[in-house]
Amino acid sequence: MSRSVRVFQVDAFTRQRFTGNPAGVVLDADSLADDEMFAITRELNNADTAFVLAADADDHDLRIRFFTPRTEAAFVAHATVAAHYVLSRQSGPRRLRQKQKSGIVEVEVRGDGEGRRIAIHQAPPQVGRELLPRERLAVLDALALSSGDLDPHCPLLVCGSASTRLMVGVRGTEQLRQLRPDAARLTTLSAQLGAAGYFIFTLAPQLPGVLTEARMFCPAIGIAEDSVSGNAHGMLGAYLASQGLVKRGNGGASFTGAQGHYMNRPGRVDVEIDFDGTTASALRVIGDAALVFETSIDC
Repeated sequence: MSRSVRVFQVDAFTRQRFTGNPAGVVLDADSLADDEMFAITRELNNADTAFVLAADADDHDLRIRFFTPRTEAAFVAHATVAAHYVLSRQSGPRRLRQKQKSGIVEVEVRGDGEGRRIAIHQAPPQVGRELLPRERLAVLDALALSSGDLDPHCPLLVCGSASTRLMVGVRGTEQLRQLRPDAARLTTLSAQLGAAGYFIFTLAPQLPGVLTEARMFCPAIGIAEDSVSGNAHGMLGAYLASQGLVKRGNGGASFTGAQGHYMNRPGRVDVEIDFDGTTASALRVIGDAALVFETSIDC
């Protein structure tokens, strides 16, 4: 019996098509087998594709499975933004509980129409250990940086738990521009450090309206350079809060991070942080999206 699924291409963390971070979104995916999901993902040729399925328990409203061309991922923020942007086309503001391999998160649709935004509610990612001096030198060498390129206010810390990134603060955009990552060495270091990727950022951006500019490299998981990462900006929010590097007001803090312009796919991620005393207690990663195309596939 022929089955049909609806397929969308969406650019996340932007309102302009062909910028931001592209993701596939497949609705009505309950009847698809894993090999079919992999086949569709490879055909769409995005880093990530989100497959939307019905809930299978009372503690959530929908399920999403995230696939890369190589493997199934536990959670992908930009593909979550893309999926809920598609799902919200016929609805107004609302909140849904989304289940995926990493657990359950609450996703909020803010506003309606083309200006609607998607906010992912989550606990602050873990801020882990600082690199040892020899580890730090190895990372800098693999990125073609020197110790003088680093922002002295920003220690090199591994952040996250199931998905991890090394936070590397540099002095300015010149350091971002001159990065020459050695993919083979970074892949080897990922296994040694417990960091699946490297998020290099500056607190001295050249773009208006942002606190940070960044680039990210994750060769160990098959991503030479990621255009705009919501997951990593969530980790950045927890990192900045832990180091007192984000301005607080009325019990919380917020900032905007820019990424992707070195790949000609510029995008922006907004992050909101709640505090309990001096400790970050909750965090929201917020983004726009733009629909590129929609179609259907008979499986």
